Amino acid sequence: MLLATACAIGLLGPLAAYAQQLQPVPALTARVIDRSATLDATQVQALDQKLARFEAERGSQIVVLIVPTTAPEDIAAYAYRVADSWKLGRREIGDGILLLVAKNDRRVRIEVARALEGAVPDLAAHQIIDRLITPAFRTGDFAGGLSAGLDGLMARIRGEDLPLPAAEQRTGDGALSLEDLAAFLFVAVPVVGAVLTGLLGRKLGAAATGGVAGFVAKLLTGSLIIGLLAGVAALVFVLALGIGGGGRGGPGGFHRGGGPVIWGGNRGRGGLGSGGGFSSGGGGSFGGGGASGRW
Repeated sequence: MLLATACAIGLLGPLAAYAQQLQPVPALTARVIDRSATLDATQVQALDQKLARFEAERGSQIVVLIVPTTAPEDIAAYAYRVADSWKLGRREIGDGILLLVAKNDRRVRIEVARALEGAVPDLAAHQIIDRLITPAFRTGDFAGGLSAGLDGLMARIRGEDLPLPAAEQRTGDGALSLEDLAAFLFVAVPVVGAVLTGLLGRKLGAAATGGVAGFVAKLLTGSLIIGLLAGVAALVFVLALGIGGGGRGGPGGFHRGGGPVIWGGNRGRGGLGSGGGFSSGGGGSFGGGGASGRW
């Protein structure tokens, strides 16, 4: 009994130490996370913008992670643990990919969510690593290898019949989501409406407010339809609430001796220009699909 207990303790000690030494899963804060100082800021930005444009276009989510090492795990085990934790891809589709580089180990891994295993089967992932990524890595061109590998993955995904993101959800490269736009208009329309109706009268001021809101919405989203809808909504909003009116002091209007009442506040995402940031789509069931390689 004592011998068995001693043996169990002897086995548990190394196992516990092994578990404690596992590399932690980093926080998902961007589409390109370099924890090895391999890329400069310009290279990171270029890759991030490439991924943002693709995500806005196709919906599928690809993230690049560069670490010094995955030891004591092999790169496949670590990649699966990171991908499973991050849940890359759209929640309803699960179309995510992790491109992982362990620089000091000279290893690279493409981890593919189950929803994309048809678009990027193991053989295709291996070919992208072998033909596009590692040749550039061998010459020290890590940014070039990553860019070429991403192009290969994107080409494969574009050939897959996956649902495209809705127009109002295409928020890459500075475009606003519909929630952000609504929060902005909810704050701005009462202010602009109060000023314009005070100067032009209720009807002309409401029409002018609608025109301004529609123009701003079109400028920010690039969508004429959203711009028209925002303009009509602003016009109705100003007319219905009686904003402004030459100092009558209606709801949301100018009060004598005071400024315009600004309606708004926290809309769940922190409003325009605050909160937000990159995050997982909440999908991506990963089952070990993908490939590994070395250079």
